[in-house]
Amino acid sequence: MKWAWVLGAALLLAPAALGSQALGLLSQMGIAVILCLSFWLLMGQGGMVSFGHALYSGMGAFVAIYGMRALEAGSAWPVALVPLCAALAVAVLAWPLGWLATRHDSAMVFAMITLGLGELAWAIALMLPGIFGGEAGIAADRTTGLARGGLNWGPAWQLYLLVLAYTATTLALVYGFTRTALGRLLNAVRDNPLRVSFMGHDPRRIRHVSFVVAAFFAGLAGALAALFNEIVSTEVLSSHRSAMVLVFTLIGGLGSMAGGVIGGVLMVLATVLLSSWTPAWLLYMGLAFVLVLLLMPGGIAGGWMPMVRAGLAWPLGVLALALGGVAAAALLEMAYQLRLASTLGPQVDFLGLRLDAHAIGHWSAALALLALGIALGLLSRRSPARTAS
Repeated sequence: MKWAWVLGAALLLAPAALGSQALGLLSQMGIAVILCLSFWLLMGQGGMVSFGHALYSGMGAFVAIYGMRALEAGSAWPVALVPLCAALAVAVLAWPLGWLATRHDSAMVFAMITLGLGELAWAIALMLPGIFGGEAGIAADRTTGLARGGLNWGPAWQLYLLVLAYTATTLALVYGFTRTALGRLLNAVRDNPLRVSFMGHDPRRIRHVSFVVAAFFAGLAGALAALFNEIVSTEVLSSHRSAMVLVFTLIGGLGSMAGGVIGGVLMVLATVLLSSWTPAWLLYMGLAFVLVLLLMPGGIAGGWMPMVRAGLAWPLGVLALALGGVAAAALLEMAYQLRLASTLGPQVDFLGLRLDAHAIGHWSAALALLALGIALGLLSRRSPARTAS
């Protein structure tokens, strides 16, 4: 697990010399990490699958955007406290909604109630464009509030410091929550709620309080995203946002906090970098989700960490994954280009190479590289280190 923490620290503690674009990317990663950790608290620690988690991050964003607009009117509150106030407001909202969602012990009932609440909130937001801004959204300026210590949060490095502070605090608080009596009881409720009730504790109350805690961190992530983008639209409440959080948290892994960190980083890499690189990014995301569930049911954190701890030949596995991934991506890009060949031509740029979707040799080379990656993957699974373990 230590290597994941080192990786996360390296990403979050990058020097300001990286430039505004890189700092913006790291700020988005910090926000996504908070959001995935909030979902990890629900599903990983409590076994509660929420299909409407965007409701709480979205409401946090709207509270934050209205908070910034209030600061524009001359309020003396510092902008740095807006995310915290928004998160507290979301926690208050989540209390009655969580009471409703956790009334039944059934996981299916909980999932359907959260889905219904999320869709209801999205529909109401679309019906009230005067409050939620409609598709155009509501804009605000984060630099007009009270500046403290020369920080107005306008430059990218200043906002990065704010996101870094909230992300580090969230990591510490979530870790501390998992070590409290409530966090341990939440694990017990996930595994055997009947036994917890025999011990004299109320499983529903434990789930309810944990639901509010998770909503608090989701609202914090949404508020930080509002500060980053300075605009919020009804899209932040959509089921698409809820699905993204669920997918990437599962890809990261539910077995440890590192899964939430990995999921948040991958979410930004997919939605920001991969989406700008190829129009088929959703296809890549879907394939990655299916492969992770098939090959690593515990997610990336649950799949690779035991291998590293056991001293297995994981470099060979990484090489196999890299070769197979590059080959599969080349095949997908050429297949996607075939559909566009009549208008854009058969050639596509891929990792500095010019691939021709009509060239048999390019298809053969990609297939051979994919076969090599699969062979190395099978070899790594049958390595002597694995057998000895």
